[in-house]
Amino acid sequence: MRNPYKLRVVENAFAIAKATYDATAEFPSTERFGLIIQMRRAAVSIGSNIAEGCGRSTRTQMANFMNYAVGSASELEFQARLAIRLRLGDEVQLTALCALLASERKMLATLIRQVTG
Repeated sequence: MRNPYKLRVVENAFAIAKATYDATAEFPSTERFGLIIQMRRAAVSIGSNIAEGCGRSTRTQMANFMNYAVGSASELEFQARLAIRLRLGDEVQLTALCALLASERKMLATLIRQVTG
């Protein structure tokens, strides 16, 4: 069991969640039960899965949850790119969010290799 709050990947997950909440705050209210909630849930899921994985007792279990976090990051990136195409929010904010997500996926890949290696 690891302390997730000592990991840089968790700090980045917090930044992703905040950036997602900030970006979606500008979306039209018609997306309140659509893309806004989907994006926010995916953003929170990234850090939540990392924390849950760190609380598991085996390396295999931990790696599984890190992989779930990668999936959530990929989901959120698709949603952010869709929001850009639909012109739902600030393109600069959403593009910056995509950059954070790319960094997160790289850090998670490294962590998965360390855990399973």
